[in-house]
Amino acid sequence: MQSDVKVDQSVESSSETMPKQPLSKILAQTVKTGIIKSNLIPMIAGLTLALYKNQISPFDKTLEIICALFGSVLVIGAAGAFNNLYDRDIDAVMQRTKNRPTVTGTISAKTVLFLAIAMTIIGLGALAYATPMAALMGFIGLFVYVVPYTMWSKRRTIYNTEIGSISGAMPPLIGWAAISQDITHPAIIGLFVLTVLWQMPHFYAIAIRKHDDYKAANVPMLPVVKGMRRTYIQTNIYLVLLIGVSLLLGTLSIGLMLVALILSIWWLLISISGKRKENPEKWAKSMFIFSLYHMTILFSTIIIYSLIGIFFNL
Repeated sequence: MQSDVKVDQSVESSSETMPKQPLSKILAQTVKTGIIKSNLIPMIAGLTLALYKNQISPFDKTLEIICALFGSVLVIGAAGAFNNLYDRDIDAVMQRTKNRPTVTGTISAKTVLFLAIAMTIIGLGALAYATPMAALMGFIGLFVYVVPYTMWSKRRTIYNTEIGSISGAMPPLIGWAAISQDITHPAIIGLFVLTVLWQMPHFYAIAIRKHDDYKAANVPMLPVVKGMRRTYIQTNIYLVLLIGVSLLLGTLSIGLMLVALILSIWWLLISISGKRKENPEKWAKSMFIFSLYHMTILFSTIIIYSLIGIFFNL
């Protein structure tokens, strides 16, 4: 109870000292527009891959594509809002999150709850209009992020990253399912598993760089609980698995498989060589930066490859 009072007092104090922000910025921070944008790229990759695989013109699926984009934005935003709402107490302790509107009181908890529920209903409805399977994928992603990850594992186990990664890997499936309800093709399964595995080295790097924040908030991230050596070993295990799973893209395109392989092998080499030369902070920074390059290049290549293939065969 005493810690709750301290959090409430800090929220009240920060809400008095924080300058007024425009409503658009408050809403953007509440629904985490940065995460929405970053998740739209893999969603579009899955969508264009399905168009290419099934040789469907995007002009024949214009409404489904619009609904998939609109629905994904709302469902991902709803997940961010629910997360901000539930995590107000630990966000108040962490330096990088202490100024979120849900912490400072700039936006009320009731407003955030209403916003998240409304976005969920409208977003899932839009995805269902594309295909029922797209709505199911969207619901699974939202549910896993809010309940197993945010409400349970994030504060209880070092495997919170693995659990949360299921949600983070749903956008490619949503995009694919908006075009084709058959999600059993090895290429989209491979893309899903690649996205799951990618998240561990990415978030371990963040956890190392924000070690003090997570420790202060009692969030059991792997580097905080098990230390740097365990994190380094586990990171490399996931990178080796990432290399292996890249082979699944070969069922669709040798070129895409080679891009995924080269990026994943390169990432592993950066990890091994960087660990020998750099301190943990510099190693984590290098790993984090390359993780962004990895996903941006891979998904952009998939989108470009698919679009060229689609329009070449029109």
